[in-house]
Amino acid sequence: MLDTSSALRRTPFYDRHLALGAKMVPFAGHEMPVSYEGIVAEHRAVRQAVGVFDVSHMGEIRLRGPGAIAYANHLVTNEVGAIPDGKVVYTPMCLEHGGIVDDLLVYAQGPERLLVVNAANFDKDLAWVLAHAPRDVEVVNEHEATAQIAVQGPKAEDVIARVYGDRVRPLDFYTFLQAGAEADGVLISRTGYTGEDGFEVYVPAGRALGHWDRVFEAGRSAGIKPIGLGARDTLRLEMGYCLYGNDIDETTNPLEAGIAWTVRFEKPEFLGHEALRRVKAGGVPRKLVGLVLDADRIARPGAEVYAGETRAGVVTSGSMGLSIGKPVAMAYVDAASAASGTRVTLRARGQALPAVVTARPMWTRGSVRSPKPRRTT
Repeated sequence: MLDTSSALRRTPFYDRHLALGAKMVPFAGHEMPVSYEGIVAEHRAVRQAVGVFDVSHMGEIRLRGPGAIAYANHLVTNEVGAIPDGKVVYTPMCLEHGGIVDDLLVYAQGPERLLVVNAANFDKDLAWVLAHAPRDVEVVNEHEATAQIAVQGPKAEDVIARVYGDRVRPLDFYTFLQAGAEADGVLISRTGYTGEDGFEVYVPAGRALGHWDRVFEAGRSAGIKPIGLGARDTLRLEMGYCLYGNDIDETTNPLEAGIAWTVRFEKPEFLGHEALRRVKAGGVPRKLVGLVLDADRIARPGAEVYAGETRAGVVTSGSMGLSIGKPVAMAYVDAASAASGTRVTLRARGQALPAVVTARPMWTRGSVRSPKPRRTT
C-alpha cells in the first residue's frame, strides 16, 4: 500500500504544482505530480513544443578528495575517469555479481564527480557508495540542498537561452556548463529522459522557485506546460529507456539489458568487472527488447511473451505509444526470439495480444541533436 502520510517529502515546487492543478501522488518517498491536464496532452506538449518536469526527487551525491575520480571510475561500469570537464556520462553501477545497483549520471567537475541517482534508490545508493569509499574520498549528500528542473521538447533550447543566455546553445548532448558562485551556482545540462532536445537545470533548493518562474515566463510564447510523472513514463518508454525497478534491477545485468556499450572492460577494474566478463564470454541468454502491439490493449508488466507455443519471456514495462499510435512495451525474451521483426504473443488474464519485436528506440523522430547516450539497441 502506498504511504500517503505527512512523512512524504515535498520538493520546493510543491505549491506551484497545486496552483497548476496537479494530481499529486506518493512516489519514491516524495509527493509528486502525476499529471496536470492529462497524460496525453502533456506527452504531446513535450513532443511538439516544450514541457517542464520537477525532478527534484532525484538524488545527488558528490565525490571529492584526492581519490574521487579513481573511485568514481571504480564504482561504475562506464568510463568516468578519463573524461573532460563538462562531460556527462550515463552508466550503471553494479554489484560484484553484475546485477545493477542503479543507473545514473556522472558529471565531471574538475577533481570532483557528481553522481545523480534515481530517487527510489537514493538511500541504498548512498549506503553503497559510502561502504566502498576509500579514506581519501569524501562522500557528500547534496540531495536536500539541490532542486532540479527538466525542460524538454523541440523548443527547449530557445526557452533555456532566454533564461540563462545564448551560452547554452552550443552545448552538445550530454555536456553541461556552470554559472554563478558556489552558493548561488546553477548547473545546466543538455540531458533528458524523453527523446527530445532538452536540459536539466540543477539549482540551490532555497532559490528554486525563482528559476521555475523564470522558465515558465520565458516559455509562455512557446506554449510551455508542466509535465507529470505519467507522461514522463510514456515518453521514456517510446524511447526504450530503462526504468529502474521495472526493466533493470539487482537481478539483471547491463549486457542483457541492451546497454552493453556502457560496460568498458578496457578500463581499470570496476565493481562487477569479472562477473560481467564471464557473462560476455558465455553469451547472453536473454535480451531486453522493444515490442509494438497489434492490439488496442496495453501490455502490463508480468505479461508472458510466447514465440509460437513456447514461453519466451516476460513484459517489464508497457503503455500506449502516444506518438506511435499503438501500444508499446519492453520485455526480456530469450536470445532466439530477440531479433527485430520476430512475431510474438503476449498472454495475460486470459487474453492473447499479438506483437512484433522492435529495435529500441521505438520512437525515432525526436528532436535530439545528436545520438543520445541512453538510447539502446
